[in-house]
Amino acid sequence: MISRRGLAGLAGALALPALLPGRARAQSWPSRPVTMVVPWAAGGGADTVTRILASGLEPEFGQPVNVVNRTGGNGIVGHAAIANAARDGYTIGCGTSEFVNFKTLGQSDIGPQSFDLISRIASIPAGITVKADGPWQDFKSFAAALREARKGQFTGSGVSTGGSWHLAAAGLAKALGMEADSIRWIPSQGGAPALQDLVAGGISVFTGSPIEAKPLVEAGQVRVLAVMAEKRVTSFPDVPTLKELGVDWVYENWFAMVAPRGLPAPVRTRLIEAAGRGHARPEVRQTMTARGIVPVWETPEAFAEFTTRFGRTAATLLGELGLARG
Repeated sequence: MISRRGLAGLAGALALPALLPGRARAQSWPSRPVTMVVPWAAGGGADTVTRILASGLEPEFGQPVNVVNRTGGNGIVGHAAIANAARDGYTIGCGTSEFVNFKTLGQSDIGPQSFDLISRIASIPAGITVKADGPWQDFKSFAAALREARKGQFTGSGVSTGGSWHLAAAGLAKALGMEADSIRWIPSQGGAPALQDLVAGGISVFTGSPIEAKPLVEAGQVRVLAVMAEKRVTSFPDVPTLKELGVDWVYENWFAMVAPRGLPAPVRTRLIEAAGRGHARPEVRQTMTARGIVPVWETPEAFAEFTTRFGRTAATLLGELGLARG
């Protein structure tokens, strides 16, 4: 006859094999290649940042990291692919600032609550770029002309309506004591076509990343008057920040590591630790910095707090632009 204690021990022994496979999978993560989804096209800022990071993740993961571009819906398609992926750590993604605004814009219910927020990866500051042979040689003259112009006379571009660089322009106008929609926004499919419009005289200002404008700066076709960063950008050391010029406005587009919400705790812990080491590798940080990208790594808690603050600012601007729908 088996005692109650013996029966309990036998039951535990029989249950143990059922528990081991899941636990073992978590502890051995990753045992196969990891996919990192980018919600934007190859060659853009998100894609560039992700591929640089992936080069540092592979030696830390001990597995290939396959970068996959899932485009469409102003980033919604790719972000949905990340949020709806299996919660096993083998599909993660590059979340971009747009996912904080989907609900405010009435585009999707996807938001910060849809993901395990790991950390921001990098940020790229907005700039104020104008035609080189135009009337403004410095930010002071540009700002004076903007204040004196009738509403909508100045036009800006760099992204779709309500996108990151549109918010940069709206915040700039407010910081100058003007209405958020003082600069009339001309939507575009990205920085390259917007910059071509700038060179052709079709728009007044490009408020996207100065990094995208650098080839045209070097060709003498455009001029960067200021950057909307906390400090000067290494690739434009002679260009002042707005804060240096007495304008209290900072806007930096950002890119982050996110995963489907609900990762197993051991997998999440291993992901955070290994990704942090990969991000800290000198070749990763040096490559980002050389391209004018600011490397960022923080705790998941700090990232969550950042998205809350960013979301409030963005919602206010989108409301004043008449774009808030959520």
